[in-house]
Amino acid sequence: MDPRARLLLLLLYGFVLCTGATIAELSYSIPEEMRPGSIVGNIAKDLAIEGRSLISRKARIDTVNEDVRYCDIDIKTGNFMIRERIDREELCGETVTCALKYELVLESPLELHRITVLVQDVNDNSPVFPKDHIKLEIRESADKGTRYRINEADDADIGQNAVKQYFLQNNPHFVLSVRENSDGSKSLELVLDKELDRETENDLSVVLTASDGGTPQRSGTVLVHVTVLDANDNAPVFGHEIYKASLPENSALGTVVIRVSAIDADDGINGEVTYDFSRIAEKAKKVFSIDNKTGEIVVIGSLDFESNFKYEMRVDAKDGYGLSSHCKVVIDISDVNDNSPVINIKSLSNAVAENVPPGTEVGIINVQDRDSEQNGQIHCSIQQKVPFKLVPSIPNYYSLTTTGKLDRELVSDYNITISATDEGSPPLSSSKTVHLSIADINDNPPVFEEKSYSAYVTENNKAGLTLCSVSARDPDWRQNGSVIYSLLATEVNGSPVSSFVSINGDTGIIHAVRSFDYENMRSFKVHVIARDNGSPPLSSNISVSVFVSDVNDNSPQILYPAPEGNSFMTELVPKAAHGGSVVSKVIAVDADSGQNAWLSYHIVKSTDQGLFTIGLHSGEIQTQRDILESDSMKQNLIVAVTDNGQPPRSATCSMYLILSDNLAEMPELKDISYEQKNSKLTSYLIIALVSVSTFFLTFIIIVLGVRFCRRRKPRLLFDGAVAIPSTYLPPNYSDVEGTGTLRSTYNYDAYLTTGSRTSDFKFVSSYNENTLPAEQTLRNSQSDFIDEFQDSFDPLEVGSFLHVKASY
Repeated sequence: MDPRARLLLLLLYGFVLCTGATIAELSYSIPEEMRPGSIVGNIAKDLAIEGRSLISRKARIDTVNEDVRYCDIDIKTGNFMIRERIDREELCGETVTCALKYELVLESPLELHRITVLVQDVNDNSPVFPKDHIKLEIRESADKGTRYRINEADDADIGQNAVKQYFLQNNPHFVLSVRENSDGSKSLELVLDKELDRETENDLSVVLTASDGGTPQRSGTVLVHVTVLDANDNAPVFGHEIYKASLPENSALGTVVIRVSAIDADDGINGEVTYDFSRIAEKAKKVFSIDNKTGEIVVIGSLDFESNFKYEMRVDAKDGYGLSSHCKVVIDISDVNDNSPVINIKSLSNAVAENVPPGTEVGIINVQDRDSEQNGQIHCSIQQKVPFKLVPSIPNYYSLTTTGKLDRELVSDYNITISATDEGSPPLSSSKTVHLSIADINDNPPVFEEKSYSAYVTENNKAGLTLCSVSARDPDWRQNGSVIYSLLATEVNGSPVSSFVSINGDTGIIHAVRSFDYENMRSFKVHVIARDNGSPPLSSNISVSVFVSDVNDNSPQILYPAPEGNSFMTELVPKAAHGGSVVSKVIAVDADSGQNAWLSYHIVKSTDQGLFTIGLHSGEIQTQRDILESDSMKQNLIVAVTDNGQPPRSATCSMYLILSDNLAEMPELKDISYEQKNSKLTSYLIIALVSVSTFFLTFIIIVLGVRFCRRRKPRLLFDGAVAIPSTYLPPNYSDVEGTGTLRSTYNYDAYLTTGSRTSDFKFVSSYNENTLPAEQTLRNSQSDFIDEFQDSFDPLEVGSFLHVKASY
């Protein structure tokens, strides 16, 4: 690069630093016909760019309105190199300045540098005359000094390499006259230096040589053949030295461009004028032709303003005997809007992360239109309503940027249609669709399909039984959306939750680890965590309520009377009891719940089938009729208690009743004891019961005797009554309202008659009002009972009574 160019580049860099622009201009000058691979210059060095950054910044060369890419960049070295052979004459024709224009594009940040390559002419073309030989017909009467025009030679090269001088072969009759015209062309004329004599020499030939000024010098020759005739003293004359015409590039074939006209003053054959191109470029020959009779120039090929916007040619007018003249024809081609804009995707991200901020650049778009001026002005836009827009950056370049927040879960990819329209009339447009994928990030936690889950399992289940299944969905993609399930480490009744249930981490199926017992645990909660595989992972949790349902796996348990083998329970029934009197009660419970704990009572065996009955659901034992003297004193009842489960379970107990009004008859109990399997233990119980009862009744009789000593004789004798002891209920036992036996409180009124040493008990229907607490039953101390009886007993009454309350 010469010093002036380097100075210009430094000034341009200073302007870039001051204005913040991203455009620099580089200019190189090369000779034509350089071999492909030749180095023009080093762009990285000239722009002060590190060679390594050319690759990372995706450096590339874009052409500007050029079909063939003659030059390109080696991004490894930064060298700007020749890619295709450059023929200046084919590329630029007769244009003095021949330049190739390129654009160097760099990304991250986006920069554009314009590169101009000036193609210098080399002397690779020889001068060429329009025809291989020139025929002149000259009358012998021609005067000395007569001039005969010769078409000049054409050299495709320009400047110093163009035609510079002509040489005429030595001959006795002609000399060469070269005259330069105002338009820069040269006029060649043969000047008759010695008169001709047709009779002596009727024809002659001389060689005309044209040479250029190049190094090495090149030349071309033409043979001038002169036929000596009689005189033709007038040459054709054109109306204008230069003819100009303008033609739109979309002109149809056969269109008349212009008509040239020359007039010859001679008559006859000497005045007949014919036209022909004397100098025309090869490209022009394919586009234009001339009618040799009329001088009309017509279009014979397609015109393209973008390829060639101007044609210059020379037209000769010759009369019948060889006298001629010439003119210059200049045809300007005007542009029409015949090229649609071209959209080029220069850079595009493979995938855009959904969390990129608005304004992020995701692609670079280049638009070009080969038309000129207004026809080449382009407007670029996006057709759809998408979160992207085009931002103009440098001429003909747009940055595709985001305008809002992206969400892959809503839209995973976009087909963006970019439209480009020029300002021609009518306007032309084109479009291109860009596919852009949105890359996923882990921005969504798993979401369970239900707000909460419930699982129902029947007790006594097998370990490994499936309880329920939880399911969570994560709209993220791949590993960000894959869900793994686990249990939150908590405790259930003091034990780790993992000892109760387990969960399949892939499917979310919850299994029972062990068998459940409804009587120990009716329900519990576990917490399930759903976690994705993103980085960092996101999670959510939900509670699962496990309900254990009951099965009939517990038989009824009889609390009163005590089961056989544990104790010997006997109750006294006064012989004066009427039918329907409650004499005792069977109390039972069932550890199950619901209908499995609904109990029913049945007498399966009794000493006297028609004497006693039992309440189906209450367990109360009642007399069906009045007690007769003939009834056996010892009554044995076997009661079965059955639940309502499927299959039902049951338990039995024995109830021993003594029909007696006096404790004096109690020794007969010993016979009952011998009938039992546990005779020894039962005897002890009967003796203890009789002893306590006797002591208690004796104490009451003594107290009453002292209090009522003024009466004729004692009127009250309390033989005793059997109270159902308060019983400790086993844990986890159910009491079903209306069906169980523990919630009812039964009160009995015992009335003592006067005038007899023996106490007569009369049992009447039970009632539930004014029930005494358990500590105020017959199990209380004797003094408590004395106080109660003193408060309620009036010794002056004819009839006295004792109100005894027994609470169950």
